[in-house]
Amino acid sequence: MDFFDTFNLDGGVALGALFITLIALAGNWRLFVKCNQPGWAVIVPGYNVVVAMRIIGRPASHALFFLIPVYNLYFFFRTILELANTFGKESTLDYVLASVFNVFYILNLGLSEEEEYQGPVYGSLASKKDERSSNMAVA
Repeated sequence: MDFFDTFNLDGGVALGALFITLIALAGNWRLFVKCNQPGWAVIVPGYNVVVAMRIIGRPASHALFFLIPVYNLYFFFRTILELANTFGKESTLDYVLASVFNVFYILNLGLSEEEEYQGPVYGSLASKKDERSSNMAVA
């Protein structure tokens, strides 16, 4: 009980936080398994970010970008949008929902049976932009 007294947490608040944490872990575990990654990686700090980079197709070294102050905010939203892209979500509404309600959006991607992982997108996003610009130049 000394732990809860340190933060002046009520028992109900602590149980609520534990419940939300378990739901988030279950959703992320399921998301990792959907993406053909080990589910246990969700509970290993640091390694879970490396696995997330693998899911979206980024090199593992890009996980270090989360350690750079200020840039980590930009990179967080960037990876959330790329994660949405890996499930075929490319509309503006999906980007807004993923940015604003990211915890629930990831929970939905992980727990929904309709959502399917379509593969990494990191390198393919740049090639799509190049392809579109070259098509516009030809037309």
